Amino acid sequence: MADIQGSYDDLFTAVPEALAGMLDDGDVGASVAVFVDGEPVADVWGGFADADRTVPWRRDTIANVFSVTKTMTALCALVLTDRGDLDPDAPVGRYWPEFTAAGKERVLVRHLLSHTAGLPDWEGPIEELYDWRAATARLAAQAPRWEPGTAAGYHSLTQGFLVGEVVRRITGRSLGTFFAEEVTGPLGADFHIGLAAEHDHRVALSVPPPSRDEDYAAGAPDDDASAATATVLRVRDGNGVAWRRAQIPSASGFGNARSVALVQSVMACGGTVGGVRLLSRATCERARREQFSGEDRVLGMPARYGLGYGLFGDSVGWGGWGGSLVMVDPGARMAVAYVTTQMREPADDQRGLQLVALAHEGLRGPRV
Repeated sequence: MADIQGSYDDLFTAVPEALAGMLDDGDVGASVAVFVDGEPVADVWGGFADADRTVPWRRDTIANVFSVTKTMTALCALVLTDRGDLDPDAPVGRYWPEFTAAGKERVLVRHLLSHTAGLPDWEGPIEELYDWRAATARLAAQAPRWEPGTAAGYHSLTQGFLVGEVVRRITGRSLGTFFAEEVTGPLGADFHIGLAAEHDHRVALSVPPPSRDEDYAAGAPDDDASAATATVLRVRDGNGVAWRRAQIPSASGFGNARSVALVQSVMACGGTVGGVRLLSRATCERARREQFSGEDRVLGMPARYGLGYGLFGDSVGWGGWGGSLVMVDPGARMAVAYVTTQMREPADDQRGLQLVALAHEGLRGPRV
């Protein structure tokens, strides 16, 4: 059995055992964390930080979690909402006047957060993602694909720029800087949007699914032919230094399971973790309020969205390309995070959900 490092309470023994099983089945490396009441009850890791399996996955190893980053970006918007600086029901143009071009006057901030703004596709070159002003100018000039608020379509790369620019217009700070100063700094969380070179030695690069190479691309069914113009993101792009340095708040966040679970424990614990208050309980509840329920035009499957989070029963969270995931259960005051570099085909990947289920079993305690 694979060697698992870290610590865990006795009730959560099944979590490291499951991680060991995944590594035994061929996964390269990963970390898992379960936080209850803002404290770790499982914080484990194992495997390797490189595809050649020569560098052990260590306590401070970090990886790109792709779209799990969206939950961090959402938290920034919620912090501003809680302070009264941002109104989710306001037109985006109130904060970003140029955005109203091409028929977007009626796009509300909550439409950005709930994937209902009608701007799901990144149609520029990959390289433009690394230029904040060019990327946001492109999106400001773009026409929506549907009447905003009437349908949802997953804004895979665009949501972070849209929400992030609103944050920048309000605060004068980039999304990554605001996040570092107002969220991870106070919490002491090792998560980064825009990774400095000093952390490069800790990064575990993404590993394509078996039988795939670094040209493996993110993609999903779409019933709209105009989506054919959307730019494709490949593993080699996500593993590049330019991607790491850039602030792409939909997808370029780097951290480990411990940092993801710690930050998202804010949502699990009514806005306060370790004595640090980031949100009121009312704002946490507002984030969980349903904004859309139905067929997602991009994902081609049913989806429910709140303000920046997917809604799953009484839980909120989201997953990233390749398998990383965070799930928050406010009723249990629990956050579960899984960060992996070993990608699997989405249709075949249940690893994160398996770990969430095991965490819930641990919370319920031993059977009598």
